[in-house]
Amino acid sequence: MISVDRIRNKKECITSGRCAPEEGSPAGVALRTFVSDRCGATGFSTGTAVFDGGAELPYHTHDCSEAVTILDGHAQILIEGRAYRLSALDCVHIPAGTAHSVRNADAKNAMIAHWAFGTAKPERHFVTREFRFEDHGADDPEASDPEHINRFVNAELYELSEGALFCDLFASRFGAVGICGGYGRFTAGSSLPCHFHEYDESITITGGEAICLVQGSEYRLSGCDTAFVPKPRTHRFLNNSDSDMEMIWVYAGNEPDRTIVDAGYCSGSLLWPA
Repeated sequence: MISVDRIRNKKECITSGRCAPEEGSPAGVALRTFVSDRCGATGFSTGTAVFDGGAELPYHTHDCSEAVTILDGHAQILIEGRAYRLSALDCVHIPAGTAHSVRNADAKNAMIAHWAFGTAKPERHFVTREFRFEDHGADDPEASDPEHINRFVNAELYELSEGALFCDLFASRFGAVGICGGYGRFTAGSSLPCHFHEYDESITITGGEAICLVQGSEYRLSGCDTAFVPKPRTHRFLNNSDSDMEMIWVYAGNEPDRTIVDAGYCSGSLLWPA
C-alpha cells in the first residue's frame, strides 16, 4: 500500500488529515487545506478547521460560496448577527460576500468542521463591522435570509449501491454556486461501482477506513485523509473493514452526477482513454 502523506500519483493527489495547519490560523483554531490549486484543483477547495474549546474564527467574508459541515462537536454559526447552533453533519451554506463567524459552542471539548469553497484559492477577508445578535438556536433561516442550513436529522438518505447510503448537504438547489457535496456512509463490505465525473472531486474520509482505487492505483485512507480526483479520472471507494466507513464528498459542480463504467478501469486491468 502507498503511504498516505502528501503524495502525488499521476494526476490524483492524496493529503493526510494530519498535515500541518496553515500558518496564521487564529488562536485556538487549526485550519488545514486538503484540496486547492496547489494540487491542481479547478474551481473549488476543501479542508477542515479544528476548534479548541470555546475558540472562534472571527467574522470574515469570501468571494465565493462556502459550505461548512460539522464533523464532531457543536458549533455556533453567526451570519450577520443571526446565530445558529449546528451539530454533527449539519451543514450551512453561506453565499459570497456574506459576513460570518464560527465558534465552538463547547467550552471544554474540541469541535471539527469541514469547509468547501467555490474557488481553488481559499481566502478569508476579516471584517470589523458589528452586527445585532439574534439567537436562532436550532431553527432554520427565514426564506429572506441568504444562508441555507441542511440539518442531518432531516436529510434525505439514498442508496447509491447496496450498503452505500448518501445524502446531499449543499448544491445549487440549496443556493450554492459552483460546488455541491454531501455525506456518505458505507457499511462493512460495501462499495461504489467504478465511475467518473465531469468535474473535480474531493473525498475526505471522516470515519473508518477506505480503500480508494484510481485508474490502477490503490490508497488506504482514514482520519480525514483526503483524495483529490480530477476529472475525468475513474475511481471508486470500497469498505473492506468490518465496521462503517464515512466520507464527506465535494464536487466542483452545481449538482452531483456520476457516470458508471467497467470496474476494470479502476483496478487498472482496462486502460482508460487518454
